[in-house]
This record gives sequence, C-alpha cells and structure tokens, in this order.
Amino acid sequence: MSEAIPETIARTLVDPSAYADERIHDAYAWLRANNPLGRAEVPGFDPFWVVTRHADILEISKQNALFHNGDRSTTLTRQIDDARVRKITGTPHFVRSLVQMDAPDHPKYRALTFKWFAPGSIKKLEDDIRALARQEVDRMAAMGGTCEFMGDVALGYPLHVIMSILGVPMADKPRMLRLTQDIFGAQDIDKEEKNRKLEKLPSFLYSLLVKAFLADFTKYFMKIAKDRRANPRDDLASVIANAVIDGKPISDREATGYFTIVATAGHDTTSSSLAGGMGMLAREPALLEQLKADPSLIPAFIEEAIRWTTPVKTFMRTATEDTEFGGRRISKGDWLMLCYASGNRDETVFDDPFAFRLDRKPNKQLAFGYGAHVCIGQHLARLELKCLFEELVPRLKSIGLDGEMSFTHSWFVNGPRRLPLRFEID
Repeated sequence: MSEAIPETIARTLVDPSAYADERIHDAYAWLRANNPLGRAEVPGFDPFWVVTRHADILEISKQNALFHNGDRSTTLTRQIDDARVRKITGTPHFVRSLVQMDAPDHPKYRALTFKWFAPGSIKKLEDDIRALARQEVDRMAAMGGTCEFMGDVALGYPLHVIMSILGVPMADKPRMLRLTQDIFGAQDIDKEEKNRKLEKLPSFLYSLLVKAFLADFTKYFMKIAKDRRANPRDDLASVIANAVIDGKPISDREATGYFTIVATAGHDTTSSSLAGGMGMLAREPALLEQLKADPSLIPAFIEEAIRWTTPVKTFMRTATEDTEFGGRRISKGDWLMLCYASGNRDETVFDDPFAFRLDRKPNKQLAFGYGAHVCIGQHLARLELKCLFEELVPRLKSIGLDGEMSFTHSWFVNGPRRLPLRFEID
C-alpha cells in the first residue's frame, strides 16, 4: 500500500472549512478503510503522517518517550506561521504549558494541579457548579422561548466555572473570553480575513503584534500571581503562583502558560460538547423524551455528546527516533497527526458510529486523549455538563432548531459556532 495520501484527501485535512461539515468525516472514513497511517504532503505545510484508527491513536499516546509533544508544534501549523513563532519565541510554541511539555518536565508540572482536578476534589465543587448551572437554566427560561445557545449559554457557563476555580475576577470575563477565542479560534471563519491580513504584514510588524498580545496576558496573569504570592487563597491561581519545581519557583513564562492552558482548555472544549449535546436534543426529539423518562441516562448522553462532538479534532506528535509503526517506517523528527474525531467514529470500535446512541457500554471515546497527556480537566468537564443537563432536562418541555446550526472552521478545536434554538421551558 502506498504511504502517500491522495491529494484531494490531504487538502481536506488542512482545509479548516472541511471541519465545519461532513467532508472531514468522509475523508477520515476513506483513510480508515484504505490508508489508516498515510503521509500527507500539502504545499505550505511540512509533510505529516495521519493517524486515523482508534487503536493506533491509543498506542502512540501511550509511547510518550517515542512520540513527543514539545519537539515541534503540537497543533498543525503552516510553514510560514511556524517560522514566525520560532523567530519570536525561539521555540515552536507561543506559550509553554502542559501540552507542550514532555518528561521529565511534564509529570512534575502536571503534579502541581493534579489533586485539584482529581475526582474527589472536583466532587466538592458540585454544589457551586450546580448553582451556576441553575442560573443558566433560569436565564434560558427568561429568554422568551428562543436563544442562540452558543453565544447565550454555552460560551459563558464553562468560562464562569473555570474563572471561579482559577480565582479570576468575574469582571474580567470579556478579557478571558478574548484569550480563549484568539488561541483556539485561529482558523475560524470570522478570523480568516484578519489572518490573511496578518500574513501579509512584514515580519517585524507581525512580531510586534504577537509580542504585544503575549505581553498583555503575561502582565495580566503576573498581576494575579503577585497578589496570590502575597495573599494566598484556596484557589488554583494560588497553586500556580506559588509553584516550585526542583526547588525553584517556576518562571513567569511557565506560570503564564499554566494560567493560559487552564483558562482556555477548560473552556472551549466544554462549550463545544455542551452545544453539541444541545444540538442533538434539538434535532432528535426522541432523545429528550428518553432523558426525561429516565434521567439516569444523562451521563451516557454526555459521554456520547463528547464522542459525537470531539472538540479537539487533532493533536500533533513528533517521533524522537527512527521506528516502525503500523507497517510504516517513521523517521526521527517526523510529524504525526492524531485524528481523535476519526478514532471516535472507528467502525471497529463503535457499532453504527455515525449514530448518536445512549446504549454504548462502554463508550470508548478518546476525546480527552489518552496516556500521560490525557486531559487533566476531564472530570471537571463531565461534572459541568452533568449539572447543566440535570438542571435543564426536567424543566424542558420541547426543543428544536430555530435556524441553521453552523460549526467553526478549525482543524484544532472545533464545534458548534451558532446554535439557534426554540424551546418551551418551565
């Protein structure tokens, strides 16, 4: 079997708009059947291997010494953007967070907040999170039977939760939302024209703009860190601000990276799964009837919504040495794209994978990743969704689409962009 992926399929993989419709799933299905570990070559991008089967994604995710996160960009990046980032930061990364780390640093930095995100600790937050969820449902009830769910609810609720845990003032919500959208929405349709203009800027002007963006948020988070060092509280910001690794305080860049990954990764992904689940309720009325008749199905509904949406579509890994994998000869330095959305529709793992079903037991979805880099906030995300749907479903009499549902244009974090709903609610 040739290792080369057909040009049309390869171009689909790097087309942000393909992730807003079924074209990406058509491409994934073809790859799983015909070339599950193929090599994509597209002008403007370095070549990369495309990993589409569930089992291969899991295996690569377990081999953290062989497949690194930090050696190259952890997200698919154009050559021009990669060169610019390296010129600005001296590394392939704008920020250095858990996502961009490998051993020995990664386990040390992950341990700093592991207890905060452990199931027992998260359970203690349930009453506060449920109160926030109830407020959101009350807000929906006051909207007169229609809303644009993504903007009116899905973006705000998880951000409110993560800001509460982080200890960030609620008055800064617009700023935190901007941070999230600037990092995770880089390929979205609303920013395509802006990105084209940025690409045409001379390198020194581009560098000034990016450095100003990074400096702004470094200054903001370091102000919070300075306060928590002087006045520690029972919040995550205090943990990060006072973190010590190998006997030394972590650097400002690493503290900023930690603040950034907590604030952003815990927001857009949960928002997308929340809206994805609501979109299915709106499109399939029988689902709401099932959940109302048996609320114990809500956790299964949430797990299927996470599988169905798979907010993080792809992550990149880099081979640290020559190896053979999946019948291919992978060279040291090669880039590999882990296609989680493909793994979550793998026909060898999921019966009827393109159907939304509540009877998947077990649901082996891998939207949170796997291995050492499995999402540290997965238990928090599940609890947020559980609280919202448990508060909403008993009060919801009916729900349907009130216009066209659209999706973000992004090969990285992707989900509903607009979700207009009509509903009856007590």
